[in-house]
Amino acid sequence: MQSAISQRTAVANPADAGAPPSDAIVRRRVSAELDGEFVVFLIGMRINTLWKIWSWLPVVIAMGRMQAELARDPELGLLLSANFFSGPRNVMTVQYWRGFDHLEAYARGKTNKHLPAWQDFNRTKAAGADVGIWHETFVVKDGAYETLYNNMPRHGLGLAGRIVDSVGRRNEARQRMQGAGVEA
Repeated sequence: MQSAISQRTAVANPADAGAPPSDAIVRRRVSAELDGEFVVFLIGMRINTLWKIWSWLPVVIAMGRMQAELARDPELGLLLSANFFSGPRNVMTVQYWRGFDHLEAYARGKTNKHLPAWQDFNRTKAAGADVGIWHETFVVKDGAYETLYNNMPRHGLGLAGRIVDSVGRRNEARQRMQGAGVEA
């Protein structure tokens, strides 16, 4: 399976103060930290009928509009959004949110771009099978995760939060998972 990042939207984050630019290679082992509980939201679409561009292109355009809206307004709660492609049919967006309440408020907000796009999909696309959509939501408790990046630009949670040297209690995966109740 071949994947490629197409777009990365990092929303202004106070933890970024003094951090290297997001495309600079961090030449050491680091981990990511984000204070408190947060949400990882995966959302995607599958193009089931490639040649029916008129069916799936509006879904792609709507997602782009939502991502632009979220990038313009950090108060909505999005920390990071990154798009990935797997072959010609599958698009996935990985998003990090401050919390579930922010995600739900955005999804249901009557003045936000999501609700009319969702209603339009249900009215015009859901009955057909030319394009499918999906999402998965994970609430991550404070400290209940582990990360490692080595000779990488800031990536994923390292962009949504802050990076710290992977030494001491952050040296091994099991040690980094102690916040999740994993015993050393």
